[in-house]
Amino acid sequence: MRVSVIGANGKIGRLIVDRLWAVDGLDPVAMVREEAQAAALRDRGVEAVTGDLEGEFAAALAGVDAVVFTAGSGAHTGKDKTLLVDLWGAVRVMRHCLARGPRRFVMVSAMRAGDPDAASGGIKPYLVAKWAADEWLLRSGLDFTVLRPGGLTDEPGTGRVEASSRIERRGTIPRADVAAAAVHCLRAPETAGKVYDLLLGDVPLEEALR
Repeated sequence: MRVSVIGANGKIGRLIVDRLWAVDGLDPVAMVREEAQAAALRDRGVEAVTGDLEGEFAAALAGVDAVVFTAGSGAHTGKDKTLLVDLWGAVRVMRHCLARGPRRFVMVSAMRAGDPDAASGGIKPYLVAKWAADEWLLRSGLDFTVLRPGGLTDEPGTGRVEASSRIERRGTIPRADVAAAAVHCLRAPETAGKVYDLLLGDVPLEEALR
C-alpha cells in the first residue's frame, strides 16, 4: 500500500513516515513544501515530493492507495492560514481524492473539533476550521477515519490509549501514539467510517480502536 502523508514534515507527520517505512507493505509518499526537505527524505530512501496546499499538490497523490492528512498551518500563523491550510487545503485534497482517487483517507484532527463552541480564545478559529474539514470528510463518501487527539506531547509512545467517539475529560497523548494510531487505521478495515477522540490511556491501541 502506497500512502501519501500530507504534512510529512510536521511533528506527527515525520513520525507517521517513519512508522510506515518500518512496516512491510506500507510505503510512504511524503509531501513536504521545500525541496531540501524532500531531498533529505530521499537520502533516507523515502519517496518524497514537494507540494503546497495553497498551490499544486497532485504529484503527492499520484498512484497512491491511501492518504493520511496531518498538515496544519502552525501555531504561529494567522487565522487566514488556518482557513486556507487546515480547512480549504484539506477540502482540496479530499476533492482530488473524490475525482481521481484514492478513496481511503485518515484525518488527524483535534479533540473538541466536534464542538468548537465549547472552546474560547485563540484556539476557537482552529477548531472551527477542523470541524468544517471533518464534516466535509464525513459527508464526502470517502472511506474515512478521523482521529481527534487531545493535547499533544513529545513523550515516548506507550501504545496504550483511550479511544471513543466522544471523551468528556481533557487530557494529553504522545504524538508517537497518534502516529501509531494513524498507521494502524490504514490496516484495520473496522476503523473505517469512525471518528475517535484519542487520549493517553490504559488499553492497548489496537484493542481501543477495534
